[in-house]
Amino acid sequence: MTDWPILYSFRRCPYAMRARMALLVSGQRCMLREVLLRDKPEAMIAASPKGTVPVLVLADGAVIDESLDVMRWALAQSDPEGWLEPDVSECTGLVETNDGPFKHHLDRYKYATRYDSDPVEHRAAASALLNALEERLQARAQLLGDARSFADIALFPFIRQFAATDSTWFDAQPWAALRNWLDAHIGSALFKSAMGKFQPWAPGDPEIIWPADGARSDL
Repeated sequence: MTDWPILYSFRRCPYAMRARMALLVSGQRCMLREVLLRDKPEAMIAASPKGTVPVLVLADGAVIDESLDVMRWALAQSDPEGWLEPDVSECTGLVETNDGPFKHHLDRYKYATRYDSDPVEHRAAASALLNALEERLQARAQLLGDARSFADIALFPFIRQFAATDSTWFDAQPWAALRNWLDAHIGSALFKSAMGKFQPWAPGDPEIIWPADGARSDL
């Protein structure tokens, strides 16, 4: 066992992104092990045989291998921005829609060849869900109010992925409020800090304590 939790992560995975952002906001430091999904470390598979990121191995050996659970664990240690304070049912509904139907259509739009799907059909279905977010964001700066919360951080990496699939098409849609919201999160110090680049970890490599200074005052 170690004094720090171990986080197995993949920089570009939206699930891992939201977990890293919650860890940063909470001020929780860990040993960060960047992985290649095509060459997953045996230690990660031993901890979580399902082989997806993020995987957080706590100092006592307990394993958390669902991104939302990593977020909740981090915020249970410290929640300085009150991410868990807004209405729980409203937040849950937004996250469930994102992780369920929106992710389903996103995958079949972005990876149409892999799924043998019609990307235009799935883009349209995902867009119907984004219309609801656009309407919501016309009345508030963030999904649940004026300040960022659990819902914003849980959703935005996936909407970022959707937008990047065909940015010209996305920018032409009547989603001014949604684009402003997305751009603000992409440009935030929190997201930039969460997207630092690290070499893939291998057994015997020096451990990376992340974040290096443990500070979050500029996030």
